[in-house]
Amino acid sequence: MVVSDFDDLLAANREFANDFNLSGFDGVAHAGIAIVTCMDSRIDPLRMLGLKPGDAKIFRNPGGRVTEAALEALVLGVHLLKVERILVVPHTRCAMASASETEIQERVGASAGQDASWHAFHVIENQEVALKTDVHKVQAHPLIPDTIKVGGFIYDVDTGLLNQLV
Repeated sequence: MVVSDFDDLLAANREFANDFNLSGFDGVAHAGIAIVTCMDSRIDPLRMLGLKPGDAKIFRNPGGRVTEAALEALVLGVHLLKVERILVVPHTRCAMASASETEIQERVGASAGQDASWHAFHVIENQEVALKTDVHKVQAHPLIPDTIKVGGFIYDVDTGLLNQLV
């Protein structure tokens, strides 16, 4: 048997599997929802919207930005997985919006013990402007039809509330 640095998580997974009831899901978004949000662990994308497993497609990345990979996921969601509404959801107190590119590179470099100035982290200078830009990217994509509803929201990590800005 392999001894693993992940034994605690594997044990938790076995507990999870004991009463696993999600077998047989078809993989579509049953509530017709797709969410692009940050990787921040304070965000519980399904619960914050009153959804459950199987209801939504979720794409997470630093800052909750609509990247090329996010657009790829959204196009697939719209055309193959029954997505009808898309929420773009960055959040308050985001590390990607609270420091400059240089500051993040220096912090990562200090942690890594090597220069990180060559790596782009794509910090967000103005969340509201970035959110409007990202919503427009989704709306303007040639493979996302006008019938798809797209909204831009800020999630408040201190209250749990969403504020629609776009």
